[in-house]
Amino acid sequence: MNRLNSSLERILPEQRLFLRSDDATRFIRLRPVTQLVGVSGLTVVFGWALVASALLVIDSVSSGASRDQVRRAQSAFEQRLDQLSSERDARAAEAVAAQNRFTVALDQVSEMQSKLLASEERRRELETGLNVVKSTLRDTISERNDAQRLVDAAGTDAPVAPDRAQEVSVALDILTGELRTAAAERSAALQQAEEAETAIADLELQRDEIIARNDEILTQLENAVTVSVGPLDDVFRSVGMNPEDVLDTIRSGYSGQGGPLTPLAHSTRGDAALSQGASKARQIIVTLDQMNTYRIAMEKLPLAMPVEKSFRYTSGYGRRWGRMHEGVDMAGPIGTPILAPGDGVVTFAGRQSGYGYLIKIEHELGVETRYAHLSKIRVKQGQRVSQGEQIGDMGNTGRSTGPHLHYEVRMNGRAVDPMTFIKAASNVF
Repeated sequence: MNRLNSSLERILPEQRLFLRSDDATRFIRLRPVTQLVGVSGLTVVFGWALVASALLVIDSVSSGASRDQVRRAQSAFEQRLDQLSSERDARAAEAVAAQNRFTVALDQVSEMQSKLLASEERRRELETGLNVVKSTLRDTISERNDAQRLVDAAGTDAPVAPDRAQEVSVALDILTGELRTAAAERSAALQQAEEAETAIADLELQRDEIIARNDEILTQLENAVTVSVGPLDDVFRSVGMNPEDVLDTIRSGYSGQGGPLTPLAHSTRGDAALSQGASKARQIIVTLDQMNTYRIAMEKLPLAMPVEKSFRYTSGYGRRWGRMHEGVDMAGPIGTPILAPGDGVVTFAGRQSGYGYLIKIEHELGVETRYAHLSKIRVKQGQRVSQGEQIGDMGNTGRSTGPHLHYEVRMNGRAVDPMTFIKAASNVF
C-alpha cells in the first residue's frame, strides 16, 4: 500500500482536510489511494447516471413510436373493418334483391303455367270440335252423293213423278244448305285452331323467356351464396375445426326444417328446364341453410377482442424462455376493461398460482378462454356472460412483470393460438 501511495504521489499528492471546532483543530488525511477510489466512484456514478438517462430517453422515444404504430394499425384495422362491413351489407342487399326477383319469377312462371294449361285444354276442345265437323261433313257429302245417284238413276231409267221430283229437289236443297253450313263451320274451326296455335306459340316463347330469366337469377344467387360460404369455411379451418363436424353439431341442436320445394312444372313440354331450375333452387336453399348454420356457430365462438381500449401486444403464442407460452399478452394501464369475446359460462373466477386473479369461460363447441393477471374480477363462477360484457379489469397479479392481460384459448383442453381466432374474425367481419 505504501509503494502504491508513493507511485500515485506524483499524480494525486496527499491532501489534508482540516476540521476546526471552538477548542480544537483536527484533520483528515486523504492519501493518493483514497483519492483514486473517490474519483473512480464519482466517475462510475456519473457514467451510470448518463447511461440510465440515455436508456430512459430511448425507451420514451420507442414507446411513443410504438403507440403511434398501434394507433395507425388500429386505424387501418377499423377502416378495413368498415370496408368489409360495407361489402357484407352490399352482398346481403344483393342477396335480398335476388331473392325478391326469384319470388317474382316463380309467381310469373306459375301464372304462365296456368295460362298454358288452359290454352292446351282449349286447343284440345277445338281439335275435338273440328273432328266432329269433319265427320259431319263426310256424312253430308256421302248423303249428297247417294241422293245425286238416285236422281241420276231416276232420270235415266224412268220418268219421275212430279211429287218424287219435288221431294228430291227439297232433299237436295236441304243437303246443299247443310253442306254450306258445315263448310262455314269448318272454316271457322280451322281459323280458331290457327289462332289457338299462334297463341300457344306466343305462350311458349314467353315461358322460355321467363325460364331463361329465372335461370339467370338463380345463377347469380347461387354464385353469391357460394362466395359467402367460402370465407366461413376458412374461418373454422383456420382455428383447427372441421366445418362438417361444426355443422353437424349445430344441426343437432337446431333440427327444424321446412317442407320440400313444390314442383314448378306440370306441362309435358319444357319439363327439363323447369326441373333444372327447381334443382338449382333447392341447392340454393341448402346453401342458405348452411350459411345460417355457420352464422349460429360464429355466434358461439369467442371471436371478439377481449380488450377494446388502447393496448399493445407484448408477447405472442409459442416457446418463450425455454417454456411454452400458451397465450398472448396485451399490455395496457391497470383497470383497463376486460370483455367477454363470446357467450359462455364462467367456470372459474379466483386466484390461481402464477396466473394471479384468473377467469375461465366455457363456450360451446368445446372452446374455453382464460384471462389472467387481473386486478379485479367482476363475475362469479356459474354466471352466464354475453359477448362484450365486462368480466374484469387488467392488472399485474401473479407472475407478471407489468400490467397486462394474459389471454388463452383452449379447444377440447388443448391450448391454441388466440391470434387465429382474432385474425379469423377480422377476415370475415
